Amino acid sequence: MKIVYSPDHAQHDPKTYFKSGAFHEPQEVPGRAEALVNGLRRAGHDIVGPDDFGPSPRAAIHTPGYLQFLETIYGRWHAAGMQSEEVLPNIHPGRHMSSMPTGIVGEVGHFTTDMSAPVGQHTWAAAVASSNVAVTATAYVLDDLASNSAAYALCRPPGHHAFKDQAGGFCFLNNIAIAAEYARRTVNRVAILDVDVHHGNGTQGIFYERADVFTVSLHCDPSDFYPFFSGYDHERGCGHGDGFNLNLPVPKGSRDATYLARLDQALEALRAYAPDVLFVALGLDAFEGDPFAGLSVSTIGFGEIAAKIANLGMPTVLIQEGGYNQNELGANITSFISGFEGKG
Repeated sequence: MKIVYSPDHAQHDPKTYFKSGAFHEPQEVPGRAEALVNGLRRAGHDIVGPDDFGPSPRAAIHTPGYLQFLETIYGRWHAAGMQSEEVLPNIHPGRHMSSMPTGIVGEVGHFTTDMSAPVGQHTWAAAVASSNVAVTATAYVLDDLASNSAAYALCRPPGHHAFKDQAGGFCFLNNIAIAAEYARRTVNRVAILDVDVHHGNGTQGIFYERADVFTVSLHCDPSDFYPFFSGYDHERGCGHGDGFNLNLPVPKGSRDATYLARLDQALEALRAYAPDVLFVALGLDAFEGDPFAGLSVSTIGFGEIAAKIANLGMPTVLIQEGGYNQNELGANITSFISGFEGKG
């Protein structure tokens, strides 16, 4: 399996993380990707770097105003005399506020969903590199569709919480949406299976009105878990996309057997849709030892999840999302890749 990775991820090194009413030590840090790539190297996998696909893949998903915001906000924030090291919002538009402000504080609130995606001096460069990793892995699979090939994109920062015009949940550019849209230049239909512990709210939002991208998400029940406001089973898509979004919430604390049974439902739906290419948003934060403590999937369980996905027999692009237990990330990604390759 082709494995794509860029060390440029380390340029995004957040110092701020706010949740549940308090500041915490950041979880989405460079050590995550380093733990993943080191685990894969120890297992004997070869790693390749990404190509630069230019601005068009990300511009096919994200709005021009949002892309300009991400690229320029750090410099403009400090030029405006703001004192914080990183760009952070202190207000967001509520349900009854929809106008776009001209001031920089309001602008930051407009383009972010929460306080977990601080923009540092080099966040834009890292996010661009991450999206290029995803598109490079996709290009490898598209070049060998006939053999149902697979590739793994070790993306950081992650992407599935980023909307077309908002950052949030550690995410800036939606890597899997960018990759799926890139594939649509070549194939007719793609599917996205999200196995991160958190619902991929940004990915769902981007494709919610489309029938050419089937989005399926297994995640911890969001009634009391991030992102709280989406990921429910009644969310089925709308307009042309009605019926092309499937959420399968999993009860908090569920272990392997419960998760795998829910996964079978997702795989049945994917077989019925029969995409030309399958994209997997690969979160390893469903792990039983992950600090977010949503689900309790074991290291062996990740291999079983992967084997079930591989048995679909579809060209597949694996795109890294969450996973925050750095001590176990190497073992968990190795288990998943081995399970997918039939070596588990």
